[in-house]
Amino acid sequence: MSPMTQQMPHEPPKAMPTEQLINELQSFGVRLADPRNGGISRRGGAGPSDHTPFTIDGSTVMVPVHNAPAFESPYLVERPDAAGRSRISRDGIVLADVSFPLRPKFYELSTADGTPYSKIATLHGRDVLATTVLQTCIRYQSRTKTCQFCAIGQSLAAGRTVERKTPAQLAEVAKAAVELDGVRHMVMTTGTPRTPDRGAAILAESAAAVKAAVELPIQAQCEPPDDFAWFGRMKDAGVDALGMHLEVIGADVRQRIMPGKAQVSIDDYFEAFAAAVPVFGRGQVSTYILAGLGDSPAEILATSQRLIDIGVYPFVVPFVPIAGTPLESHPTPPPSFMHEILHPLADMLQAGGLRASDIKAGCGKCGACSALSTYERRATA
Repeated sequence: MSPMTQQMPHEPPKAMPTEQLINELQSFGVRLADPRNGGISRRGGAGPSDHTPFTIDGSTVMVPVHNAPAFESPYLVERPDAAGRSRISRDGIVLADVSFPLRPKFYELSTADGTPYSKIATLHGRDVLATTVLQTCIRYQSRTKTCQFCAIGQSLAAGRTVERKTPAQLAEVAKAAVELDGVRHMVMTTGTPRTPDRGAAILAESAAAVKAAVELPIQAQCEPPDDFAWFGRMKDAGVDALGMHLEVIGADVRQRIMPGKAQVSIDDYFEAFAAAVPVFGRGQVSTYILAGLGDSPAEILATSQRLIDIGVYPFVVPFVPIAGTPLESHPTPPPSFMHEILHPLADMLQAGGLRASDIKAGCGKCGACSALSTYERRATA
């Protein structure tokens, strides 16, 4: 079976391993019995869009609820009670108890100029504060250059965010999120600006402002800067972990899926990884890899081993289509495809001494967009 071909699962057993259930949910999405009670869902923007967070067996995962596969999913989540508790079922068979995070308290606040805190930063997963510091991107300006999976401009066009979050705004919201909602780490990403540092400068000034207001571990995410001295500057400013995201691997796939970003070669990325690891430490540099866009399991695993060898954590997630993007009709990878990658990858990470739980901040530590951390726990059990 081709990894690009979606296949509905056979009727699942009444109980299944948590990692298998997560793979199923992230591939097929879920239908909400009451769409008005979808937890903290997101549409558009960077990161996990068209998703809502569920906690299953102690793991918080981002599950698609607003895209086309989810509308036809065999999985159904009942309307949650007042505490956010619910159940997930298929064909009337209850598979697991789940819970939705309650609406964060900091969402009720606004800055002095009247900007809602939720337009400055949002809650991802269970305890992660996330923000796109610059909501525009040179790659997004032309559909001939944009990353075909990206929806960074959608939330801005819909008025759900602001184009540029100031350091002062980010510091104010981060402090409130820690004090009111127990947020434990923060992700700062950015659209790529027209500057050779590729966003490192605005991430550094933002991190410095947050760290001056509250002690909160921070991951910053950007493309490799022109000058690797930026890694030390970001670290000195308060960035604890760094994400530089490959997304896809094969040359043909990169050119087709993200023609603008493909101008920064894989070799350029690995040169940047090799320079960043000594600054931030083994396991504190990570990269996002989207499975299901054309790279084979063998290609993803070979690149992951190369990353692990130099101390970079490969966070492999299933591709999930986002409504309104060029890939909105592209299928998600089957659960079996993800299992073929994540099961051996967890063993490779253990052998290489890298663990999601040791990452100070960021997507790999959160783990909600993939079943990888659940596979890791089984590998070490």
